[in-house]
Amino acid sequence: MGRSAQGDPPVLIQGGMGVGVSGWRLARTVSRAGQLGVVSGTALDLTLARRLQQGDPGGDLRRALAAFPVPEVAGRVLRRYFVPGGIPEGSPYRPVPRLGLRQSRALDELTVAANFCEVYLAKEGHDGLIGVNYLEKIQMATPAAVYGAMLAGVDYVLVGAGIPAEIPHLLDELAAHRRGEVAVTVADGDRQPVAVEPRRLFGRTLPPLPRPRLLAIVSSHVLATYLARTPRTRPDGFVLESPVAGGHSAPPRGRMTLDERGEPVYGPRDEVDIAKVAAIGLPFWLAGGYGTADGLAAALAAGANGIQAGSAFALCRESGLDPTLRDRLLREASAGTLRVRNDPLASPTGFPFKVADVPGTLADPAVYADRPRLCDLGYLRTPYAKEDGAVGYRCPAEPVDVYVRKGRPAEEAEDRRCLCNGLLAAIGLGQHRPDGYAEPPLLTLGQDVGFLAELPEDHSATDVIEYILTGARVRTA
Repeated sequence: MGRSAQGDPPVLIQGGMGVGVSGWRLARTVSRAGQLGVVSGTALDLTLARRLQQGDPGGDLRRALAAFPVPEVAGRVLRRYFVPGGIPEGSPYRPVPRLGLRQSRALDELTVAANFCEVYLAKEGHDGLIGVNYLEKIQMATPAAVYGAMLAGVDYVLVGAGIPAEIPHLLDELAAHRRGEVAVTVADGDRQPVAVEPRRLFGRTLPPLPRPRLLAIVSSHVLATYLARTPRTRPDGFVLESPVAGGHSAPPRGRMTLDERGEPVYGPRDEVDIAKVAAIGLPFWLAGGYGTADGLAAALAAGANGIQAGSAFALCRESGLDPTLRDRLLREASAGTLRVRNDPLASPTGFPFKVADVPGTLADPAVYADRPRLCDLGYLRTPYAKEDGAVGYRCPAEPVDVYVRKGRPAEEAEDRRCLCNGLLAAIGLGQHRPDGYAEPPLLTLGQDVGFLAELPEDHSATDVIEYILTGARVRTA
């Protein structure tokens, strides 16, 4: 199995899959095999809080918190959320502070500590490369989250679902423990900064940090060229993602049209001109349907440094998916009965989102209809300017009448799923309400699952790596 040297770009990137699907166990396994293991940075504050409330079986999170460079911060997180032995089964989890433009010290401490823990555990016991993946759509969490990952020595930061033009400068500032900020767009208002100030947060100055490399996840050579135009916005490389990749994908350019299955139609304008990206001179990887030996061979032939693969890792033993749900996906995919549709409405972000049609999940119309609409986590809510000048927050997945009162048409809320709660339930961290209602899961996967025919029935992450790299070496030798 090929190993990337510490200073060399990896050949295979294990894609970041949230919430919690690509956790530290998966990323560590991939990294120890010589490739780039990536943890998802989405909602790590909440996953840490809920796992501590489950009693932290095995003590991994407490071990990571014991290594946090500011012990009093780790102590406050433990006192707020750790429950020895875990909360009773079916009990509601204690909430965490919600994201907003106004900074919350408690949330900043939790976010920094949570990202530190996930990267620390992924890097523990080896010297391989570890990355962390963030969504530009969740800007209000980015500065504190990135800082926590950097405190643990993360090697790569990957950012998609938007235009990560501010991230290179953010990394520069945080490496020196200076104030790091990004500007958040307020609908009908001005852009406002959200920041983390390390010295104010910790009350001390820590030694300088290594600056991680930044990979921008894009679906357009135009965007890649735009980002590369100046040092302030230039990443260290690109992941070029096609529309068949799991999770969110960019909408088609121009007016959206749907096919007979209700999925967005992509055309020639949506294809990345790989030659134009190669001409930029930065490393790049291809993603979305490339997670096979043939896919890697094709990517290398096109001038790419390698590929990013997600779905094969999402279905492996080290995946963070709830084991029962993972087994159902494997059975249905192997039987050829699994349908993964690119739903143009499911995500509150407005981006198409891959939804695995599995009965009993939020993909099931009956389950969706029975779920009380609410937005109590708010990772995908967006700020807007009220008539009185104050800032409010809204999400198309909240109750329709509430959304309409916030100035938006009811049609925008039609068929929206609560991704925050659904994806947490998919990794066994779903909320239980005081009335006994349990949040149903929502599952996402790439639309190409043909790789399963080449893998063992209950495959591991190393099986995936060996299959892709060994086959590629045969084909390119």
